[in-house]
Amino acid sequence: MNLSKITFSLFFLFWFGFTSAQDDLFKELNSDSIVKKEIATAAFKGLQVCTMQSTKLASKGEWYFLVAHRFGDLTEGFGNFFGFDNALTKIGGLYGVTNWLTLGLSRHTLNKNYELAAKYKFANQEVNGFPVTIVGYNTMDINSNLSEDEFPYLKISNRFAFSTQLPISRKFSNAFSMELNPIYIRKNLYEPRFEKADNFLLALGGRHKISKRISINAEYAFRLNAKETSFYHNPVTVGMDIETGGHVFQLVFSNSQPMNDVSYFTNATGITDGKGIYFGFNLYRVF
Repeated sequence: MNLSKITFSLFFLFWFGFTSAQDDLFKELNSDSIVKKEIATAAFKGLQVCTMQSTKLASKGEWYFLVAHRFGDLTEGFGNFFGFDNALTKIGGLYGVTNWLTLGLSRHTLNKNYELAAKYKFANQEVNGFPVTIVGYNTMDINSNLSEDEFPYLKISNRFAFSTQLPISRKFSNAFSMELNPIYIRKNLYEPRFEKADNFLLALGGRHKISKRISINAEYAFRLNAKETSFYHNPVTVGMDIETGGHVFQLVFSNSQPMNDVSYFTNATGITDGKGIYFGFNLYRVF
């Protein structure tokens, strides 16, 4: 057999093999055996579990208006009208820049604090694939209440505090979801006797749906490197989600009155001798 016949034979075999493989690939792509990735949705209906952030983001183009209150110590009774006399308020807004990025701005009565926030999604839980939803969350606090008259050596950087969080959630069923959240808090101004500049926590949250529009939620954060002299406690909150049309209404009971992430996770006064229970709510309205 001469060289030209060998070359032709090899070309024929290559071409036949390539076209056969191509036909098999097209058949496979067009067959029902290819399953599209299905995203597990609504692990949490609210943007927060209770006070801690959930893995839910705003959809692209959505505006959320937020109003939240934490009333004073409920156990003080009629003396402070069951907490109504010294409530803390949070008011703010969120915008879904994309389906994977939400930006927020809020103002808190505590320390006249402004909180900038960014939430961004790394991965979605898939029904028959990736097991969890992973989200990043960052905040920057600006304390506008600090006065140079009280702190003569006050620097601009002293007004700032930061949180970095990595909420990881899994929807186990239509009724039950859980979230794990490693947290790092950085304070540029703190009380050295009771606090540290760098704080590490590990938080756990969960949601159990009890009806079509109502769920019971709970969360707890363990402070990994708290000072032994600290009188602050690990924050714990229980609550209820109520879905009402265009918004989710959350009722909560907590041992921490602050609502900005930095203070909530590091300055919970705790429940001592039956005191230190704070009732409140979160109200989100989407546009």
